[in-house]
Amino acid sequence: MEFFLRNKKEFEISVLTLLAIVLILTFFISVYIGRYTITPSQLIMAVAGKITNVDYTLPDTADTILFKVRLPRIIAAILIGANLATAGAAYQGMFKNPMVSPDILGASHGAGFGAAVAILLSSGTAGIQMSSLLFGLGAVLLSYTISKIVGHGDNATLTMVLTGMVVSTMFSAFISMTKYVADTDEKLPAITFWLMGSLASITRKDVLILLIPTVLGMIPLLLLRWKLNVLAFGDEEAQAMGVDTKKVRSIIIFSSTLLVASSVSISGMIGWIGLIVPHIARQFVGPNYKHLLFASMLVGGSFLLIVDDVARNAFSAEIPLGILTALLGAPFFLYLLLKERRKAKWN
Repeated sequence: MEFFLRNKKEFEISVLTLLAIVLILTFFISVYIGRYTITPSQLIMAVAGKITNVDYTLPDTADTILFKVRLPRIIAAILIGANLATAGAAYQGMFKNPMVSPDILGASHGAGFGAAVAILLSSGTAGIQMSSLLFGLGAVLLSYTISKIVGHGDNATLTMVLTGMVVSTMFSAFISMTKYVADTDEKLPAITFWLMGSLASITRKDVLILLIPTVLGMIPLLLLRWKLNVLAFGDEEAQAMGVDTKKVRSIIIFSSTLLVASSVSISGMIGWIGLIVPHIARQFVGPNYKHLLFASMLVGGSFLLIVDDVARNAFSAEIPLGILTALLGAPFFLYLLLKERRKAKWN
């Protein structure tokens, strides 16, 4: 038994190492490909020049594209993909439902409404990001507060899910209202494009801003990942094992919401990642959250980075990320439903 557990642990660590290598390889491939090709030698010289402060006389175009456009976009894709996937995995564990996505409590639609209002008011990039973040957090706080008022006992989790659906629908209606009153020449196209999700306008400043909520949201989830395993047994069993379920659930909700809202405020609404990536990660490391959160983080970063590479290189005009993730996510969701049906049939 001890030999089996040791081998299983070594296998899971090896898988995580392999996923990290895949992410690193995807990173370098993403740097090279694009409408302006960055050669490996140019990349090495550019990075070495920044570190040693030596001028290697790179073309100005290559230096600008690499450090002001491509690298910020690549890093943002990794961070956003990791955030959404990790939040999705945490929500699925907390709600004990593999069909749960990180916007179940209204974070994405709340953030979308905040951005739409800011665009309507011509608030600028910083105003859009701040408004999106605050409304995303506010939507989840509203869902959580209402569920605490009307929910009780064993129905508390179900009440929270239903309340989140209501709040999401409400903010979706607010977004439609904002689009209805927007100027059709400028504001409406800007709101529509933002809602479809894109990393085309990412800057180094955006990446630095995103790093703060990413760290603040990731650390609590990683520290509490073993308690997600305990929550899967139910509240009574978890409390019998000494877990303060209310406190843990509140921390998970806040941390996951921070990851989702901050990501949406930078990239717009990119769906399906938080739903499908945790399932892909489970195929690699199993359901144990000790490794599942790390796997979701790595797979999520690689997944969105690959999708963004396709978005910016497949056609002459860039494809919004939300369209591509939906085209990939919807068939996968159907596959999950069919898989659950077959499992229920055999049981």
